[in-house]
Amino acid sequence: MISPGYAQTMARYNAWQNQWVFQAADGLSEQQRQEDRAGFWGGIQSTLGHLLWGDTLWISRFDGGPGPDVALAGSRMAYDWSTLMAQRPLLDARIAAWAWSTEQSDLEGDLSWYSGAAERQMTMPMTICVVQLFNHQTHHRGQVHAMLTACGVKTDDTDLPFMPDDVPEWR
Repeated sequence: MISPGYAQTMARYNAWQNQWVFQAADGLSEQQRQEDRAGFWGGIQSTLGHLLWGDTLWISRFDGGPGPDVALAGSRMAYDWSTLMAQRPLLDARIAAWAWSTEQSDLEGDLSWYSGAAERQMTMPMTICVVQLFNHQTHHRGQVHAMLTACGVKTDDTDLPFMPDDVPEWR
């Protein structure tokens, strides 16, 4: 279904998109970032906080490193802006490091984990879990993109074919 090349491309895409989204959001006032804009997780900052939380959760399942410190319900308010700004590039580098260390055999078989949200043990094909990581990022960044646009922010391109060649490959 997918390959290490897919994970590497999506890790680069993730870092590229997060860079401009965070730069754009950083140009807003704290009030604008925190305002509830009727997104699934509220506003811009809370959605980006949830996304950091979700990415940390999924990558911890893949690389065995630390997961988030709070449960899903607390993910929207778990991070202040300075923490989000500091942690996002570090997490993007962690995701990229995992992607560039992955071999095809790492994507085979199933992944099992306990889901606090579902309150049960879960098992899914590893490929579906990897696609979930990147799909979840794209979904919530799309929400933030719409919120930024509504704030009058000029947004950047989000299409994969327009990803610049100079986006680091983190090899």
